[in-house]
Amino acid sequence: MLDATARRVLERPLDAVAGGLTRVGWMTPDRMTVVGLVVGLASAAAAAQRWWTVALALWLASRLADGLDGPLARRLAASRAPSGDGARPPSQAGGFLDISADFVVYGTTVVGVAVGAGGSPWPFVAVLLAYYVNGSVFLAFSSVAERTGRTIDDGRSLSFLGGLAEGTETVAVHALWCLVPAAAGRVATVWAVVVGISAAHRIWAGYRALR
Repeated sequence: MLDATARRVLERPLDAVAGGLTRVGWMTPDRMTVVGLVVGLASAAAAAQRWWTVALALWLASRLADGLDGPLARRLAASRAPSGDGARPPSQAGGFLDISADFVVYGTTVVGVAVGAGGSPWPFVAVLLAYYVNGSVFLAFSSVAERTGRTIDDGRSLSFLGGLAEGTETVAVHALWCLVPAAAGRVATVWAVVVGISAAHRIWAGYRALR
């Protein structure tokens, strides 16, 4: 729900940071994605150990890296754009790596927080189930939309259907778990419902868009 607004607000600052990294030369978009993956896994491990401040810092750093790989890729593509005809189309490997890393980090973080927070695991199991359904829906939509020429181009690698729960909300909720771990189970219960509603909306919206 908030992703479009967040992208507008963060676009220029992230692009400025990406410009600095491009001048350094050694940081590629794929390497930035891997950095985000590794730091995200470290955040999950810290949460499992109840090092909540460390987990929060690593989580936010991981999401910063996730936000930078796109601007880096666009700058790299612009610098390498050939002037002649018959140009080779840009590789989609980076986009595939990015979404794969996101799924790994999101799921692992839920498990890490569940272990660290203690109590009943069922709210976090519900979150993982909601993530599974939600992710399956938008990946299926992206695949079918690509084949049928009904893609949604918002600058990202996949065709994303908007919803109540998007990346910005996910970053906020995972950060909230680290800030108030004593309430993590209750937050997870509410979040599972929100993501479930978002998944149901995406099923309806995707079906209508592809008819």
